[in-house]
Amino acid sequence: MKKISLILLLLLVAVGYSQTQSADTLQTEPTSTYKKRVLETTEVDFLMSYYAQDGKHAAVSGGIGDEKLTDITPTFVVAIPLNSDDVLTVDAGISAYTSASSSNINPFDSNKPASPFSDSSGASRSDTWVNGNFSYAHSSDDRNKIVGANLSVASEFDYFSIGFGGNYTRLFNEKNTEVGVKANVFLDTWNPQYPIELRGGFSHPGIVGPGTYDPFKYEKFNDLGRNSYSLSLSFSQILTKNLQASVFMDIVLQQGLLSTPHQRVYFADQPDFFIDDFQLADDVERLPDSRFKIPIGGRLNYFFNEKLTLRTYYRFYSDDWGITSHTASVELPYKIGDKFTVYPIYRYYTQTAADYFAPYEAHLSTEEFYTSDYDLSKFNSNQFGVGFNYTDIFTSFHIWKAGLKSIDFRYGYYKRSDGLSANIFSTGFKFLID
Repeated sequence: MKKISLILLLLLVAVGYSQTQSADTLQTEPTSTYKKRVLETTEVDFLMSYYAQDGKHAAVSGGIGDEKLTDITPTFVVAIPLNSDDVLTVDAGISAYTSASSSNINPFDSNKPASPFSDSSGASRSDTWVNGNFSYAHSSDDRNKIVGANLSVASEFDYFSIGFGGNYTRLFNEKNTEVGVKANVFLDTWNPQYPIELRGGFSHPGIVGPGTYDPFKYEKFNDLGRNSYSLSLSFSQILTKNLQASVFMDIVLQQGLLSTPHQRVYFADQPDFFIDDFQLADDVERLPDSRFKIPIGGRLNYFFNEKLTLRTYYRFYSDDWGITSHTASVELPYKIGDKFTVYPIYRYYTQTAADYFAPYEAHLSTEEFYTSDYDLSKFNSNQFGVGFNYTDIFTSFHIWKAGLKSIDFRYGYYKRSDGLSANIFSTGFKFLID
């Protein structure tokens, strides 16, 4: 809390300083041509989402088990105009979740019998992810060139991440054409939370199985770093007064520890050992230490009239782990009066399985790489949703010096072919600070 307060204080000092400098400049320098500010006033967005899922293929317990999870994510985004050309944006949020599957990193710390289909009461049952992102953007006098930089920090119980990057945008053809390039680097460090039975000194009187429990393939990971490098290219074009199109391509390289250390794997050619109804791990997930990804996609938006707009999206994805996927979505925003818009949403997704995926007890101990994480399996999914938006360009409603610009609410129902389902609620409030 002290760190957050210090950051906010520094931002206020920076804003005050920039405003003083601007005032001094106006008093001492010759009058110049009027230039519209990139951002007229400070904008504050408060976003909140609630996510709840259920399923039966928990990766923590080797591809079987309860996948119940709830997550609440409040986020603040503050965009501050430093002067006519420069904008500083601060994006800070937390994600507080409770997970039945992650609680089974140690399923033996409760009074009830251990089972992959029931949650435990241990420390890994819940956690909080904290994220902060700071970005700066400078626009040229003619507003046809934008240069930006960003810095991000994120932390959770088992990893820490720091990221940085830059971007450049160029507008042509009376701003009807836009080309952008963006590069980012993320440097992550794991704090591995291995399954409790694989930790040194583990013993339990209730182990049942043929002989002595001996996960002979298990060893701790030596390299605990994970680095991600991405380059993004985008092109947008206003084709007619009613039609806008954009295309994009990302090139992503990840290196380091790409396995998740607390996800168990069970081998078909090894004996099974249990405590209560919970099977002890043969090993943890093992995946290659590099991954190369290329997503390519586009958007096509058509403005039918003042009431109705069509927004479409498509993305093709491929990586060197054997996964290819297709994503398609459509939104139909429809204005109800001057301030209200309703928009139905549909999204379809399908992917092939990674080369290293196999379900529960289907891997062999002779394999080099293996995972039973169903996020890497073959599946398809459908998401249906609806959104409501309220916009008041005059910001007639005020809370102190903050005028309410818009309210947005969305609901989505997600269903995957492997049985996973989820409900997603999200809302957002945008304020303009006088």
